[in-house]
Amino acid sequence: MAERSGVLEALGLDDAHTAVYRSVLGVPAASAKEVASAVGMPVARVRAIIDELELLGLLARQASPSGRVVASPPAIALKPLLLERERGLTRAHEALLDLSELYRQSAEQRNAADVVDVILGVEAVRQRVAQLQAAATREVRVLVLSDVAFMTSDENVEEDRAVARGVRYRVIVESAVLERPGFVAAAREAAHSGEQVRVLSALPTRLFIGDDDMALLPMRSRGEGRSAGALLVNPGGLLDLVIAIFEEYWSSATDFLSDGASVDGPDRLDRDLLKLLLLGLTDAVVGSQLGISVRTVQRRIAELMTRAGVTTRIQLGAEAVRREWV
Repeated sequence: MAERSGVLEALGLDDAHTAVYRSVLGVPAASAKEVASAVGMPVARVRAIIDELELLGLLARQASPSGRVVASPPAIALKPLLLERERGLTRAHEALLDLSELYRQSAEQRNAADVVDVILGVEAVRQRVAQLQAAATREVRVLVLSDVAFMTSDENVEEDRAVARGVRYRVIVESAVLERPGFVAAAREAAHSGEQVRVLSALPTRLFIGDDDMALLPMRSRGEGRSAGALLVNPGGLLDLVIAIFEEYWSSATDFLSDGASVDGPDRLDRDLLKLLLLGLTDAVVGSQLGISVRTVQRRIAELMTRAGVTTRIQLGAEAVRREWV
């Protein structure tokens, strides 16, 4: 249904308008009551939609006084609307190029104080986070602290849209983030879409980088005095430095998701367990993230210690690294 109604959605018609139009298309003629019954909407709502579709030229009234409507041929009714939409997009693209050139010229004249823009207000910051991701074409790089800042993952709908159009995400989180319920499972699911997540024990700030074009970080990252504002770093030496710092963190961060069993090594569950323990998580948190009980965590650790021929967890960690189990 979504694919077949894509043309109407592109014209700005919602699901209700699409349902009414498709219903009339499928019959020689129909009354508002018949359409309302077919699409499961109130008659008054259907009448209003019919009037709107008639103004667009998608429906027409029959000559008889019965109040019935017929669908106009899609090839005739939709083509002019699509052409006008295309012309509008062309004009918008030309305007975008013109505005971008003006911005580029002004950026070249910026002094040191203009390299960073100050964004004030929670909603303004969230809007910039969304815009940064929506404009990305190649990659978004993110630093995530243990406490939620700009927005939650559920609120960040632009991330799903960016991933869907092929934008790569690389995310570094503080180890405390791994204590959030279900985080490991969510990270593993995101990995199927090409998102990579690594972990460091601590990070200095939150950060979003869109392609190599712009970065956004809060004016203050921690504490009760944290301000509802952010710094937008424009292209230049400072942005290059921010990107280089991210890459340095990325190279030293740990990939805590296992992709399968190692050669002659533990299975994926045990490898995940070892990685989480090496990151300093408690048995309870490890069990919660992996969906197993604390007793099961402890039993599997004991089995791994026996397999590795060691007697302490510290020795197990060292042996796991030596044997490339993690």
